[in-house]
Amino acid sequence: MNFAILGTGNIAHIMADTIKKMKHPDISLYAVASRNLEKAEAFASKYHIPAAYGSYEELVKDEQIDLIYIATPHSHHYEHAKLCILHHKPVLCEKSFTANAKQAEELLSLAKKQKVFISEAIWTRYMPSRTIIKSIVESKVLGEVHSIQANLGYPIKDVPRMSNPELAGGALLDVGIYTLNFAMMAFGEDVSDVKAHAVMSTQGVDLLDSITLYWKDKKIAVLHASMLTPTDRMGYIYGEDGYLTITNINNPEKIERFNKDHQLIETYTIPSQITGYEYEVLACYDALKENKLECPQMPHHVTLHIMKLMDTIRKQWNMKYPFE
Repeated sequence: MNFAILGTGNIAHIMADTIKKMKHPDISLYAVASRNLEKAEAFASKYHIPAAYGSYEELVKDEQIDLIYIATPHSHHYEHAKLCILHHKPVLCEKSFTANAKQAEELLSLAKKQKVFISEAIWTRYMPSRTIIKSIVESKVLGEVHSIQANLGYPIKDVPRMSNPELAGGALLDVGIYTLNFAMMAFGEDVSDVKAHAVMSTQGVDLLDSITLYWKDKKIAVLHASMLTPTDRMGYIYGEDGYLTITNINNPEKIERFNKDHQLIETYTIPSQITGYEYEVLACYDALKENKLECPQMPHHVTLHIMKLMDTIRKQWNMKYPFE
């Protein structure tokens, strides 16, 4: 599988480093593109990538490419994924999938029509820790589960794309999306209601998010996201017989189970990893080998469901991006 990267920002560097360290016999880092040829060539030189392009249009015309990873800001995912699909290039698109549900619906519909593979690159959905947590909940060792708490925060308000509404900035699409996925991976997608509040910036993007999800079977998740401060990144799943603690919901480092008396009962082993990005690459590789149009780890209907949920949340804040 000849892997290509569209965009040369920070996340593109992490992905390139990951692919190189995977040393997979069938996966090679083949091409990179930027809107600036000099940047693309510098990126290619650093990671020993054979092909470098100074435009995305050139990249998608390369017939040797098997999968394109989109590493541009949220605001541009729709445009760049559409370009790939129209040139019949399979896509792994960084989260959030698009800026809103309308864009997501159009992309998924186009991909289906063109019979082109596409998947959202939200890495926590592909990690082994996701399966470990789900299996613990389903095993009933916690008893009947009722609620979740989760938080994620980083001091990233000065990162230009985070504060810029033109780039679909704000905490929700970049940080809050992980808390939503964490809760829904554990309790499923059958969310009946959401209540959300935010502290907004002068530019009009959310800085601090408080989100409560309600499920039809009476479960609740209380979520917090921030682009102002670091948080402890903890996740908790509470059951009648005990609870689970997850250190760093964005890339789980430790999973521990406590009983109702707060005694540590079990610590679960999380497999070692390169960066964590390798799991989504391997999932795409497997899906493409089997001629699938989506990854089972992140089905299209789940991507769309979460995009609609985030639209609902932003509507409660009266928050619109300038291009909407």
